[in-house]
Amino acid sequence: PIPIILPCHRVLAADGSLKIRQDARIFLALLEEGRAVTHLLADGRYAWLQALRGDVALNGVPLNVGDGSAVSEERHLTIQAQNDAEILLFDLT
Repeated sequence: PIPIILPCHRVLAADGSLKIRQDARIFLALLEEGRAVTHLLADGRYAWLQALRGDVALNGVPLNVGDGSAVSEERHLTIQAQNDAEILLFDLT
């Protein structure tokens, strides 16, 4: 996944990501059919996954285009594309 928003005091980082003054990280990923990405949540963090395009499975649970899923009490997230897909992953406190 590509980080698009990370916590910081600067508006734009050297890597091109937008900076905010919140403890949040937002990642964008374009996944080809069958490809998977993983994300590890630190203790005390939560996540929101939004399926922007295509269908994915989050830890084996299917999500269709437009679906979102709140994640708590999970540390290891695996997101697998069922077809070509685009997702946003919010890593939050």
